[in-house]
This record gives sequence, C-alpha cells and structure tokens, in this order.
Amino acid sequence: MLKKIYDKCVSWAGHRYAKPILAFESFIESSFFPIPPDVMIIPMVVAKKNEFLRIASIATIFSVLGALFGYFIGYVFFNEIGAKIFEIYGYENPNFLKETFSTKGGFFSWLGILFTAGFTPLPFKLLTISSGFINFNLFFFIIICVVTRGLRFFLISFLTYRYGERFGPFLEKQGVKWSIIITFFVLIVGAMIYLLIK
Repeated sequence: MLKKIYDKCVSWAGHRYAKPILAFESFIESSFFPIPPDVMIIPMVVAKKNEFLRIASIATIFSVLGALFGYFIGYVFFNEIGAKIFEIYGYENPNFLKETFSTKGGFFSWLGILFTAGFTPLPFKLLTISSGFINFNLFFFIIICVVTRGLRFFLISFLTYRYGERFGPFLEKQGVKWSIIITFFVLIVGAMIYLLIK
C-alpha cells in the first residue's frame, strides 16, 4: 500500500499541475501524510533544472503551513485526531512527550528533537502534532520549521540541480545517514553557540 502511494507521488512530478500538487503534498506531509515531498522534488528538478529554487520554495512554504496545521491538531484536537495519527504510525502512548518536555532542559531538548525531525526522515508530522499537544512556544516552532524544512528541501533541490538523476539513487541509499550526520553537526554547533552566549 505504501509503495503504491510512493509511486503515485513520483508520477505526480510529471503532471501539468505538478507545483500545486507539490504544495498540497508538502502541506499534508507535515501533519499526517507518510510520503515526504522529496520524492516529487527530485524528478521535478531533473525535468526543470532552472526552477529548482521555486520548487524548493514551494515545498518549504507549504510544509511550514502544514506544520502549523499539525500544531493546531495537537493543540485543539489531539484526543480526537492527533492520537489516532500516532496510532497509525505505531505510537499508542504519546503522553511520554509531555514528561520529556516537563523535565529539566525540556525546552531545549524539544528544540533538538524538532530540529532533527524537521531535517531527517523521522516522522515530522508526529513532532508537529506533539508540539501543539505540549503547547510548545509557537514562535520558536515556526522558526525551527522554516530553518529545517528550508535547509532540507533547498539542499535536495540544489544537489539534484547539480548532479541530476544520479542524486536520486544516492539519496535512497545514503540519505538517512548523511542527514543524521549533518543534523548532529548543526546541533553541536548550536549548542556551542548557546553555551558561549550563556
């Protein structure tokens, strides 16, 4: 079933309305949809290299808007909708998230978790819903979403623009490893800057 949805998303990249579809797919992926926008971004950039910045911008803007929708679900309709989305992804007890946020340093721990989910293949939608559920600071939530989603989609678009069709197979094989490495590097740099300022 998931493979069929994945293949369908890839096929949408060649549609005459590919950009509006990408916008919609980016929006719903941040709140409940399982397939990331990457699967559309790569073939779209391969087909229209000169539009890679526009494609990345569409994915970023609508992914952030979708994240806000996920936040809204968690804040207002967690028990009715959010909890069911968690169950679909195999998490039956999301209450531990409140405990994580309530511990000492919980705010900064959540910033790190949200950043990691925004840039890596981790289920970002669960973190957007959870952020609303725990009433995480909305300003910081938006900033992190813009930075992580933008960094991810612009990097993917640029690398596809630079390396073409060769980048797709590389991303499938090595994407998870390198996204995690980059994420931890950025988190370490951020922590060092925070300690210096403090």
